[in-house]
Amino acid sequence: MKKYKQIIVANWKMKLNVDEATALSAELKDMLAKEPLADKKVVLCPSFLAMHDVANILKNSEISLGAQDAFYEEEGAFTGEVSPASLKELGCDYIIVGHSERRAMGEVDELVGKKAQAVLANNMIPIICVGETLEEYEAGNAKEVLARQVSKTLENLDNKYFILAYEPVWAISTSGSGKTITAAEAIEQIKILKDSIPASLKDFDIVYGGSVKPDTVGDFSKDFKGALVGGASLKAQTFFDLIKNS
Repeated sequence: MKKYKQIIVANWKMKLNVDEATALSAELKDMLAKEPLADKKVVLCPSFLAMHDVANILKNSEISLGAQDAFYEEEGAFTGEVSPASLKELGCDYIIVGHSERRAMGEVDELVGKKAQAVLANNMIPIICVGETLEEYEAGNAKEVLARQVSKTLENLDNKYFILAYEPVWAISTSGSGKTITAAEAIEQIKILKDSIPASLKDFDIVYGGSVKPDTVGDFSKDFKGALVGGASLKAQTFFDLIKNS
């Protein structure tokens, strides 16, 4: 597997309709074709409804297709779920699991772990999200929360390449906390994450996922392998500038 200097993942959440997602994908593809960044991997994660059209646009480009979630079963009576096998068939290479917004809806570590296992079983790369809430942070429990999330989520994972995304929930702009995290604070958490990963798992990268922007991403790039980007990925020029500055 090719290794990259940085891995920049755009999580478009439920922000763009199909036409908007396809237009943005085409614009980014054109930008990166004119100014290639060979040492950086760019991944776009549109909504499920837009994935087919975005997949067609990304063909014959260096941009990879990602998904915002997946279920852990291949098929069956699971209304509303999407199987990893179907996403693989569509051309998906990366899948986000355990995002803080999914965890806020009730997803627990064991469920996130089963999703990550299913992604790996289908020869895709899981982007496994972990991070403490504002309440956990203010109570001084961040270390314990991160250690539990990482160890529980990864305990049954196969020894294949995965990405761990650290997203301090309280520092994300949509949290409404008004708080930000410094790069130095975020970097302190890397040791906690690494110490909590089962010893059998050797091949992974850690990216940062806390409301980075073009003018702040460079502060995190020295120690993190990349970024999971939300709002700053919704405008082509803003996201392109962020990619270049990472």
